[in-house]
Amino acid sequence: MLVLGIESSCDETGIALYDMQAGLLGHALHSQVAMHEEYGGVVPELASRDHIRRALPLLQQVLDQSGKPLAAIDAIAYTQGPGLAGALLVGASVACGLALALDKPVLGVHHLEGHLLSPLLASDPPEFPFVALLVSGGHTQLMRVDGIGRYTLLGETLDDAAGEAFDKSAKLLGLGYPGGPAISRLAEFGNAGAYKLPRPMLHSKNLDFSFSGLKTAVLTLVKNHQTNICEQDKANIARAFVEAIVDVLTAKCLDALKQTGLKRLVIAGGVGANAQLRVALNAAAVKKRFRVFYPELEFCTDNGAMIAFAGAQRLARDPTAATRDYAFSVRPRWALEELVAV
Repeated sequence: MLVLGIESSCDETGIALYDMQAGLLGHALHSQVAMHEEYGGVVPELASRDHIRRALPLLQQVLDQSGKPLAAIDAIAYTQGPGLAGALLVGASVACGLALALDKPVLGVHHLEGHLLSPLLASDPPEFPFVALLVSGGHTQLMRVDGIGRYTLLGETLDDAAGEAFDKSAKLLGLGYPGGPAISRLAEFGNAGAYKLPRPMLHSKNLDFSFSGLKTAVLTLVKNHQTNICEQDKANIARAFVEAIVDVLTAKCLDALKQTGLKRLVIAGGVGANAQLRVALNAAAVKKRFRVFYPELEFCTDNGAMIAFAGAQRLARDPTAATRDYAFSVRPRWALEELVAV
């Protein structure tokens, strides 16, 4: 079965073709970072309009890349939620319009399930069950994953997501958008121990997170310098921030593995590409004797491949999951644990 995946939940338009026998045949992605950079964040209306412009050219690019005609598609999977309502509507309308024209079934996919399963696209995929850290600009959650649709929430952020804290702290330091990669690069030039920032909820005895206070601590440091903050001070603050957030994420992952008794950890979402986080988790894996799995770097951010793959996995278990009812809807707010097993 050949599944077309369409991702448009926020500021990336992703299209991909996944074959259940041959694997990923092609994928294309357009990022809107340059467009939103001057505003310091995603502008929903601009994001929606850009998805409209990009979807069909990207589809043609993927078809050319894969050597498959449009008629060869057996089903279409699209991101139904969560995400920006307008952006989701673009992907849903394109998916359902194509499906109607081709007389093919269509399937709405949970965006976070796509991220959660994206490490399974790697050459060395994890086996079920595993603990997963979903860590991105909008989400920070620890999940126990026993199979497709079998997800148990272990802990989540009570306020800012980790990626959101990265972006907000980067903005306080005068860095560009998106802030996560910028503050991580700057941290490489910082001096260890120059500043000490709090590790929120590190000893909370549960698996929840809180990053709002860490962002406030960065704000306080910046204000203490008034207008005299130099580049080295910025780098020192960036290093202290990154070390604090990595310490918390690593400790919570270790606690989750201990509580569940599992020995496999999956990292998914945009922050999963963070170099410092990967170094810390890899070191912990060697010391504590567990395995850690990451998506390929190109699949850490939002992409169509993860949606095509997640749709294919659900269809493999339940071919009736897709429908020919093309009256589409989207779910801007949609808890992952609401999904049912197949």
